[in-house]
Amino acid sequence: MAEYPYEKMNIQWFPGHMTKAQRMIEENLKLVDAVCEILDARIPRSSRNPDIDRLAGDKPRLLILNRIDLADPAVTARWRRSFEEQGLAVLETDARSGKGVKDFAPAVRRLLKDKLADYEAKGQVGRTLRVMILGIPNVGKSTFINKVAGRKAAVAGDKPGVTRGKQWINIDRGLDLLDTPGILWPKFDSQEVGEMLALTNAIKADVLDKETLAANFMLRLREYYPQALIERYKFSPDPEANGFTLLEAAAKKRGFLVSRGEADIERMANTLLGEYHDGKLGRLSLEQPDDGSMGTGK
Repeated sequence: MAEYPYEKMNIQWFPGHMTKAQRMIEENLKLVDAVCEILDARIPRSSRNPDIDRLAGDKPRLLILNRIDLADPAVTARWRRSFEEQGLAVLETDARSGKGVKDFAPAVRRLLKDKLADYEAKGQVGRTLRVMILGIPNVGKSTFINKVAGRKAAVAGDKPGVTRGKQWINIDRGLDLLDTPGILWPKFDSQEVGEMLALTNAIKADVLDKETLAANFMLRLREYYPQALIERYKFSPDPEANGFTLLEAAAKKRGFLVSRGEADIERMANTLLGEYHDGKLGRLSLEQPDDGSMGTGK
């Protein structure tokens, strides 16, 4: 979206442990052969930490578009093409079900084929490859690692900041992963990035005004997935209405009323955000790689 037309919010999120995590990552990069960055397929742009480009330097990179089960598949395909056109290796996964995870080790070996050939030339066949796993908080990193390892090797949880320290995890013969804490950057480039992170639980929505977040989300849904509003909340969104008016319309359709028949905006905001998190609005992608259509949401 070229211009941000929504209600404004002040968003700041950089807990102290993030600085410590960033230093730890910088100190350990020399130990690994490649860097794997896990992204949320719904928000590939906002879930990419721009600091990682600097931190990773010239290390070979693999991008994992995780949570494809929650994203619009047509938009995910476009994101993949966009990243591959930039020369990046890409893997699509749903870590919860394990879809695509079995392709991780082969993808790493393809990425590092020159290094493997060099090891072989030196008579070091079977030498262990080491890969650092990076990602913002709550992007499914620990769940992914556990699926790849085939055991509970990393602590997973549905909240930001569960992983605090580094840990080496053996995946199979000849491949070790270095798990790291999820890190964000000190200042978001835009309000839109902050909202995307809040909508997908990378940061706690509690640090924002939920009604404004939900109102802006309503506008996004009207623009890209109006059918989701029609099917879920039984109203056709007015193209001229602001986000709060759309929340009010949805609240009245749901029967969320307070005194004198006024719409209960707070309850509707919590319901909208909760139903999105629960997948009840369908497979929605909140960002696109270009200025074209966001996709169908089917």
